[in-house]
Amino acid sequence: MDREALGRLTLERMRATLARVAGNATYLRRLGGVRPDDVTRLDDWRRLPFLTKDELRDAYPFGLACGGPYRRIHMSSGTTGNPILNPYTEGDVRQWGEVMARCYVAAGVTRDDVIQITPSFGLFTGGFGFHYGAEQLGAMVIPTGAGRTLLQLKLMRDLRATVLTAIATYPLRLIEVAREESFDLGALALRVGIFGSEMWSDELRSRIERDLRIRTFDIIGMTETGGPGLGIDCEARAGIHVWEDHDYVEIVDPATGRPCDDGVEGELVVSTLTREGLPLVRYRTHDLTRVVSRDRCACGRTALRLDRLRGRTDDMVIVKGVNFYPRQVETILLRTAGVSHEYQIELASDAGGERMTIVVETDGEVDPAIAARIRRELHDLLALSPEIRLVPFGSIERPPGKAVRVVDRRARQ
Repeated sequence: MDREALGRLTLERMRATLARVAGNATYLRRLGGVRPDDVTRLDDWRRLPFLTKDELRDAYPFGLACGGPYRRIHMSSGTTGNPILNPYTEGDVRQWGEVMARCYVAAGVTRDDVIQITPSFGLFTGGFGFHYGAEQLGAMVIPTGAGRTLLQLKLMRDLRATVLTAIATYPLRLIEVAREESFDLGALALRVGIFGSEMWSDELRSRIERDLRIRTFDIIGMTETGGPGLGIDCEARAGIHVWEDHDYVEIVDPATGRPCDDGVEGELVVSTLTREGLPLVRYRTHDLTRVVSRDRCACGRTALRLDRLRGRTDDMVIVKGVNFYPRQVETILLRTAGVSHEYQIELASDAGGERMTIVVETDGEVDPAIAARIRRELHDLLALSPEIRLVPFGSIERPPGKAVRVVDRRARQ
C-alpha cells in the first residue's frame, strides 16, 4: 500500500479506535471526552494524552477494557505491582495470527517450513503468538515451549526443524548445552531464527548466526500491544517494519514527550488501531529507538522502519553520575576474544561510594590482559573504570527466562 493510502487507512482506524474506547466511561474520561470526529488529520492524534504502564496496572483487571465478550487473557509480569492484564476478543486472536504470519513471511518462512516454538505457552504472550502465525501460514509446528534444552536439540534434529523462535538469549543456551553434551549442531536443518523479548546487540546476533549457521530476524512486540508481532526486520536488514495498518507509532523525547524528528532516538509510543479488548491510545513503551525510513524498502514493503530497540528508559544504569545501558557493555564484551556471551553488571555501595563490577565468563583460561583491555575500552566509552572479574565458563547462573544482566545491591546498603 502506498503511503498516502496508508495514511487514510490509519486516520480511519484512529477514529474507529476512539469510537471503541467511547464505550468505556473511564477510558473516555481520561482522554478528555474526545470523539472520533475531533481527529481530522494524523497530527491531531498528538493532542491526546499519553497512556502509561502505571495506568494499565491501576486499571487491573478490566478497568480500561473495551469491546467484549472476551475469549482469552494474557498478562505481563506483576513484580512491581498489579500485572497488566490484556483481554482478547475473537477478533484480537485473529489479528494476532495475521500480524505474526506477516512476520514469518518477512523472515522468508513458508508453509513448507517446520517451526520450533520455544517461548512459553501460558499467561505470557510469546508461544501462542508464534503458534497462531504458523497456523495461518500453514507450516508444521513443534510447540515445545520453554526449557528442556537437550530435548529441544534432539527434536530440532530428529524432526528437521528449519525455523527456531525464541527469546533472544535462548539460542546461547542451546549452543552451551550442545557443547556440554557433544551435540553436533551441524546435524541441524535450521535456516531461520526469529528472536525477541530482550534487547540483543548486533554482536550477539553475529555470534548466534555463526554458531547456529542461520539467518536471524528481530521481532518486537509486548503484552500491552497484544504480544509479539508489532514488527520485524526483513532480509534487507534495513530496519524493523511496523505493520502500520494495525499499529500507529511515534517517537518522542523521553523527558518532554515532544515528537522527535525521523532519525533522532527517543521513546517508542504505540497506538493500536485494530485491537478490541484493550485498545491503546498513545502508550509509552519505555523502549528506545528511532525512525530509520518511511521510504519503500528494498524488500518492497512500504511500512515505516524503526531501528532495532536500543534499550529502555527504565533499564538505564546510573553510576557515579554516568548514564549507560547494559547493551553498551555487551557490545564491548562480545567483540573481545577470549570471553563468552555471559556477563553480569554488579552494583554496590560502601564508605568509598559506588562500586561497579563486571563479571564475565571466559571461553578458556583466565587471562588478566583481557580484563585490562575490557576496562580500558569501557573507560574510553563510558568514562568509568569498573572492576573486571573474569570467571570460568558456567559460573553465572542461567535463569529459565530472560537473562539477568544487572544486579543492583545499592538500595539494600
